[in-house]
Amino acid sequence: MDTNAALHTIDYVILLGYLAVIVGIGVSFSKRVKTEENYFTGSGGIPSWAVGFSILATLISSVTFLAYPGEGFNANWIRLVQGLMVPLVLIFVIGFIVPLYRKVIGVSTYEFFEKRFGYGARLYTSLAFMFAIFSSMGTVFFLIALTLSQMLGFNTYMVIWVLGLAVILYSMTGGFEAIIWLDVIQGILLITGGIVSVAFLLTLPEMGPFEIIGTAFEQEKISFAPYEWDFTNLTFWVMAINGVFYAIHKYGTDQTVVQRYLASDTDKEAIKASLMGILMSVPVWTLFMFIGTALWSYYTVSPNTLPGDMRPDAVFPHFIMTVLPPGLTGILIAGLVAAALSSLDSELNSLSAVCVEDYYLRLRPGSSDRERLFAGKMITFIAGVGAIGIANLYLYAGDDTVLSILFELYAIFSGGIVGLFLLGVLKTRANRKGVYVGIITCILFTGYAFLTSTPISFGGEEQLLLDLGELNYSHHKYMLGVYSHIVLFVTGYGASLLFDAEKDTRDLTVYHWYKERSRKKNEKPHPIEVK
Repeated sequence: MDTNAALHTIDYVILLGYLAVIVGIGVSFSKRVKTEENYFTGSGGIPSWAVGFSILATLISSVTFLAYPGEGFNANWIRLVQGLMVPLVLIFVIGFIVPLYRKVIGVSTYEFFEKRFGYGARLYTSLAFMFAIFSSMGTVFFLIALTLSQMLGFNTYMVIWVLGLAVILYSMTGGFEAIIWLDVIQGILLITGGIVSVAFLLTLPEMGPFEIIGTAFEQEKISFAPYEWDFTNLTFWVMAINGVFYAIHKYGTDQTVVQRYLASDTDKEAIKASLMGILMSVPVWTLFMFIGTALWSYYTVSPNTLPGDMRPDAVFPHFIMTVLPPGLTGILIAGLVAAALSSLDSELNSLSAVCVEDYYLRLRPGSSDRERLFAGKMITFIAGVGAIGIANLYLYAGDDTVLSILFELYAIFSGGIVGLFLLGVLKTRANRKGVYVGIITCILFTGYAFLTSTPISFGGEEQLLLDLGELNYSHHKYMLGVYSHIVLFVTGYGASLLFDAEKDTRDLTVYHWYKERSRKKNEKPHPIEVK
């Protein structure tokens, strides 16, 4: 990416000042981190609005900062449909999910699966989470480093290590509470950067909001089409169905989000924080999608042109470096860094929590709180260095297809977790043996779908990893995740009917929650006795 511009001194001051502030805040919170609970859930009393901002910042990364404008520039808004489905789904279920986890788990989300279906289910879900987190962290490091090196002319390896060590330092020393408050700062900076970009785009001297928006509407850039009921291509319905499962997966089974349910003092405050994070995420995703659409209109109508070989996700950084004035450029670059770090710090802390709770405690059940805290910090450090290493491997490979293959391999091991969660909360008859049959079936199905739909180059020609002719998986890859959840749910429940019922875990289901809520509503207060 040729930016044809250099940063002004004020931009460097803004960027370096931002990095210094976040590391300083992280270190300043180190005195409060005295126990494992402090390190993973905070010391209590964190306002719900701050937790809500943290949930928002956790869901936003450099992928959003770059990919959403890139998608809005290159196509229409069809990939926004997934995000639009999130509030429609969770507005009805968040009132159950939040109290459930606050009641059932200590720190790890996957404790719920053990209590419901045994340690095998906990092992499967926690391993899937860890694999996903390493893929995510490596990708975020890779994308932010590659973009900043192209924008600023820095060595890519240096950028990876500088940002990596910064996020490791403040995550390891400040713990969960520092991450929450840093997410607030980073979330505000991210939103500010997006709003500034839109305002500047809509008020450019040679154009104006009506021409920017009108040009986009004329070319159907602001659209969710195609709307055909077709699962083989990317359609509105493919994204909408994915959105339903994405919402449940992210807010019902993902440690980075569930861990934030534990930061508030009461269920009511935790639900309020969750709703805030959910309802803020959609406008932010829409904001960055619109930036891409506005950039398309700008470069279509204005005399300014783009290099012919520029990738769509490089257009926004190019605009930042070549059009925005000094000061605003620094704010936007700091916003880009904030988008990356706000997801990385959450993922590091959550990964450490899962490793300590699901594995370290099982190996050393008699360990002291001090030992668990030390283990948590060391895991944070090791995981951070590991993610930096993965980012460097991506860079060494130098091929974006490597990323897509890794994400698809992740789907093989993580597929079906939503189906497992729904079995746990909806089906009282579902049991451990049946669920294990469902997990094995899901893994086999996902492996078949991946192998029969993924081409590789062999001898100059592309051929499938496994070609079964008419039996090949032919639907869109995005539907693979949907089908894997359904396969696990159906086979897991069907197999459960073949085995005897096990221990009574109805108190972990939605029916018990609904029964208890109805009982509390019908309870009348005791009359006050007059003596």
